[in-house]
Amino acid sequence: MGGMLNALRQKARRLGARIPLGAQRSCCLCGARVRRFLPYRGGWREAPVVVRTLQVVGSDLDHFSCPACGCHDRERHLWLYLDRLALFAKMRGMALLHFAPEVALTPFFARAGLSRHMQADLFPVREGIEKIDMQATGLPDASFDFVIANHVLEHVDDDLHALRELRRVLKPGGSAILQTPYSEVLEHTFSDPGIHSPEQRLHLYGQEDHVRLYGRDIFARFASAGFAARVVQHEEVLGAVDPVLHGVNPREPLFLFEAIGGGGAT
Repeated sequence: MGGMLNALRQKARRLGARIPLGAQRSCCLCGARVRRFLPYRGGWREAPVVVRTLQVVGSDLDHFSCPACGCHDRERHLWLYLDRLALFAKMRGMALLHFAPEVALTPFFARAGLSRHMQADLFPVREGIEKIDMQATGLPDASFDFVIANHVLEHVDDDLHALRELRRVLKPGGSAILQTPYSEVLEHTFSDPGIHSPEQRLHLYGQEDHVRLYGRDIFARFASAGFAARVVQHEEVLGAVDPVLHGVNPREPLFLFEAIGGGGAT
């Protein structure tokens, strides 16, 4: 009897660790139930003035990282979009070029049946990631069916050149997911070559390593590189998903674009 009670107590402790008392949040990537998602740098109230006054759409700063697996809200949101739109299934047998690949999403792509999953970054930090500059990939024309760059373009010096390069390596009709923070208040994308120090970038773009702040012209800007916008709003496909439960920003759309035309060299 004593052994059985000990086993039951151990099981209860393990269960309690996975589902803490008062847990009201759920991570869709690791499956953990948690009391709360952790804020980013103090949350929305502590965000740079430009982020708050221009109401920048991007990460959910108050519900940012999962305390169980460390994934970020933008990763959870992307997974929800991919799942609800059946894009994982659509990728079966296809080639994916994935910039700044997220650790938490990698297992899902590994199970998607891709013919190729090229993980790329300008500064690789893990084994299996190739050093590739988005502005000059060196990859063949029309060699990929999908491109994913989740919160990357705001870090790239010449985003229009990078977008044309992504269009070049995509097959006609291929898809690009290009999540990027932007402001619907700002009419035009803002960037200035005189802004180069981390402090200047923090106060004018919202983060030390951002090189611009996109405005509501972002969709036309991306489309100008040879894409057709297929942008999906949260409520269109995730209206039944509780953003508080999963820690995602319902203001962030899926930046889905389709490669049009013949592509070719940039």
